[in-house]
Amino acid sequence: MIPQISSTRDIPTTASHFILPDLISHCNFPLVYHPHGDAVAAQSVRWLDNNCPDLKENRRQALYGLRAGELTAFCYNTAPDERLRVVSDFMNYLFHLDNISDGMMTSDTEALSDAVMNALWFTESYRPTQNLKCMQSEGALNAGKLARDFWGRCIRNAGPGCRARFKEYFELFFEAVHTQAKARDAGVIPDLESYIDIRRDTSGCKPCWALIEYALDIDLPDFVVEDPIIMAINRSANDLVTWSNDIFSYNVEQSRSDAHNMIAILMKHHGYTLQRAVDHVGDLCHQTIVDFDASRMKIPCWGAEVDDMVQRYVQGLQDWIVGSLHWSFQTTRYFGTKGQEVKRHRCVELIPVGAGNEW
Repeated sequence: MIPQISSTRDIPTTASHFILPDLISHCNFPLVYHPHGDAVAAQSVRWLDNNCPDLKENRRQALYGLRAGELTAFCYNTAPDERLRVVSDFMNYLFHLDNISDGMMTSDTEALSDAVMNALWFTESYRPTQNLKCMQSEGALNAGKLARDFWGRCIRNAGPGCRARFKEYFELFFEAVHTQAKARDAGVIPDLESYIDIRRDTSGCKPCWALIEYALDIDLPDFVVEDPIIMAINRSANDLVTWSNDIFSYNVEQSRSDAHNMIAILMKHHGYTLQRAVDHVGDLCHQTIVDFDASRMKIPCWGAEVDDMVQRYVQGLQDWIVGSLHWSFQTTRYFGTKGQEVKRHRCVELIPVGAGNEW
């Protein structure tokens, strides 16, 4: 339960800009792009566009500027084209869910979760799971239709462990989104510890980790997934992707008065200036890479076959770390068309409150 601490309004800042931490230089993992990434990305974004005919024009432009398929090509760079396409569709879909859930009331997130999780459990048709009288909006039903589409293709050759983990992690995502909506309805900002617990699930990284197995055509044994070292490696990768995203997305989010961000929490509850908060989160990001490397050196041996799967899986997490960092300057989601310029000088001019784009 999130403690009712304070209002989300009027987090003070007198700054006009801030300087990004140099996360790119600190991450020395090699950046690899799938050889057919552009073609698959183009197919995938058209899939979401064609299945969302009611998108407003500015959201359609933002969808193509998002470049979620390119993120997929960085992070799943050895996947066969068919599997890359399924993962790319999910990635576009996950951002779509994030967009439509932002600003939702608690009851709306329940309906959205019900429609989407139905698609994972009942692949043929919708069956109410929470309440037989549950009335689904067109948006929720369409989200369920999209989930049924990509999931139906995924389960044809995903392993049973991978399928079970994906559904479990996606359920956690919706539970966290629901908790976030309750806090938003109450007008509160969580404390840092509560926020981190929620954010590790609202990031959507965990189902993406399950799809690493799918992309590599492996199915990790439960004893591997539940091993403390593997869990620590998963957590470090999740924290890096999630916390760096809080840095990159802060400007747009503050322009919408959205305080579901570690930087806003440090400013509100710990009295940090904007730059100090950004630097602190940057230091945490640096530490996650150190922790990731340290944990990787402690991975147990389980025999040649399992060890090979684990090595490839951890490489997938590494690709996610470096790929997400570089992609964040290619997408228009955080810095508009100035991403490469910001990547060079790392100076971010604050967008006035109320002037942020919709995505």
